[in-house]
Amino acid sequence: MGNKKSTESAHKDSRYQVPALARGLKILEFVASNPDGCTVTEVVANLKLPKPSAFRMMVTLVEQGYLQRDDDGSVYRLSRKMLSLGYAAVDSQGLVEKSMDVLRKLRDIIGETTTLSVLSGNEGIMLEQAPSRHAVKVIVQIGHRFPLHTAAPGKALLAFLPDDERDSIIDSLEYKKFTETTITSRTDFLEELKKVKAGGVAFDRGEELDDLRCVAAPILDAYGYPLAALCVNGPSSRVKEKDLARFSGIVAAHAKMITERFSR
Repeated sequence: MGNKKSTESAHKDSRYQVPALARGLKILEFVASNPDGCTVTEVVANLKLPKPSAFRMMVTLVEQGYLQRDDDGSVYRLSRKMLSLGYAAVDSQGLVEKSMDVLRKLRDIIGETTTLSVLSGNEGIMLEQAPSRHAVKVIVQIGHRFPLHTAAPGKALLAFLPDDERDSIIDSLEYKKFTETTITSRTDFLEELKKVKAGGVAFDRGEELDDLRCVAAPILDAYGYPLAALCVNGPSSRVKEKDLARFSGIVAAHAKMITERFSR
């Protein structure tokens, strides 16, 4: 027991930390929060790092395959290698493997893009998708982070969390207004989550992007804990209110198919 306590205290002792590694990880986190990419100057300004140091770290991360640069070398983004590490972390239960056939089946039935998303702190992350075959369709970048208060998958996940965990997350949200239909208060968002819990599905009626419509349902583990959300995403020009109502039962049924695979 003494050795264990000694090890645990060492983990919390700043004497054992590696400052350069900590700065490198902060750079990765900052780049991850900017899916469109960022420059060294932006990293320096936001993280308060010396420019030569930040540049060397970012070049090293590129050389090690964790960042990639655009053609002119000024904008940095996460590489597929970095995304694959995050993918492995959130998919430790074989979520994608157990979901892909259902994801594609749902896409083929409804005709719109289907996605699989998970929680990451107070954001959602899009983990996988089956793109629609329509010429005009919704395509979401793998690893894309989205605000929970606007997105159908975010609502579906939060509504089925234990109350204390749900409340901790919703207390941390910014409730930024994107469109006229965005929910902008904690009280209204809690009411929305009650409806989602009662109905088993969540909707996005243009709450972040005016021309996007979504329906999502939770995928639960054997104890009823939300592992992920299955979602149908389509343009408002094709997905009308009557379609959202029609899709809801189909999405819920397919989410249940995946849920049952975690109950065996």
